[in-house]
Amino acid sequence: MAKAYWVGHIIVHDAGGYEKYRAANAVAFEKYGAKFLVRGGEQTVREGSSYPRTVVLEFKDLATAQACYDSPEYQAAKALRDPVSEGNLVIVEGYN
Repeated sequence: MAKAYWVGHIIVHDAGGYEKYRAANAVAFEKYGAKFLVRGGEQTVREGSSYPRTVVLEFKDLATAQACYDSPEYQAAKALRDPVSEGNLVIVEGYN
């Protein structure tokens, strides 16, 4: 079974508000076994464009990654994130 990933590109407009989101999302990420592979480290855009923050989380499979996003725990955290940031999030199945 292939692992799955959340790949997010984010612009944070309010760092304090975003910290509240980060604290809240830990509940869902722990429940669904998410593992951070990338969490806002230094990046260089070589082609196209991107937002200044990139996040990659690993999940055991696609169903778990999707269930985490749809969970009440994550949706509560997302409600904190939405007013203080903007971005794109893709849930993608890994390659075996």
